[in-house]
Amino acid sequence: MARKATGENLKTARKGTAAAVKNRGKQVAADLLAVQAKLPQWTKAEVEEAFRRFQAANPRPKGELQHVDPFTLLIAVVLSAQATDAGVNRATPALFALADTPAKMVELGENRVRDLIKSIGLFRTKARNVMALSQKLLAEHGGKVPRDRTALEALPGVGRKTANVVLNIAFGEPTIAVDTHVFRVGNRTGLATGKTPLEVETKLDGVVPAKYKPHAHHWLILHGRYVCVARRPLCEQCLIADLCKWPGKTVLDAALPKKKRA
Repeated sequence: MARKATGENLKTARKGTAAAVKNRGKQVAADLLAVQAKLPQWTKAEVEEAFRRFQAANPRPKGELQHVDPFTLLIAVVLSAQATDAGVNRATPALFALADTPAKMVELGENRVRDLIKSIGLFRTKARNVMALSQKLLAEHGGKVPRDRTALEALPGVGRKTANVVLNIAFGEPTIAVDTHVFRVGNRTGLATGKTPLEVETKLDGVVPAKYKPHAHHWLILHGRYVCVARRPLCEQCLIADLCKWPGKTVLDAALPKKKRA
């Protein structure tokens, strides 16, 4: 039986024995090719096989931001911009204990919100956005988080990535949010190459089989966060290493584990 690839055991996997590492210069050169979207695109069969493996290892992946409903999810994702999920999760329990609805957030006030999230990067700007989006939700959406991309992106502090996360997690839409991890995995592996997050998202939307789309961005985020990391990817522990097109793999292809169908 495949080992469930949760965030926790992926963290543990990073502590394993290091493999023989290729020349760092070759890895850097390979990443330069990747960010220029110059690696070959995967075949349809390869994409299907990759997501089959992700599903077998972790059938129901979950986001790591703590939340209880669409509003607290929205706030958590807004706060997570240029910050870690762990850092956001340390700050939001106290915030949500006092304000878990738009009305309570407005009543709490910007100064108090700012004090509660000051451990998070860009906390002043984020406090203003939290207040403004809460006011807009009350004024235009009856205090509810809209299930609509255009309406979500019209909220202060909400961009396409945040809207995709909310649509996927809160409402079950098959959207794929492209953050730095997904952008890196898409380009480095050749799974979905693009020079911008929107290009990568568009390609992923076109190549990921429909049955895998509800969980696709979670699998890719976890893979980028704990395995296909920026500086020293753990190719020797990678579920899709034999499918990956990146020429800078940290171990020789012959040393990579051969995957068998479950």
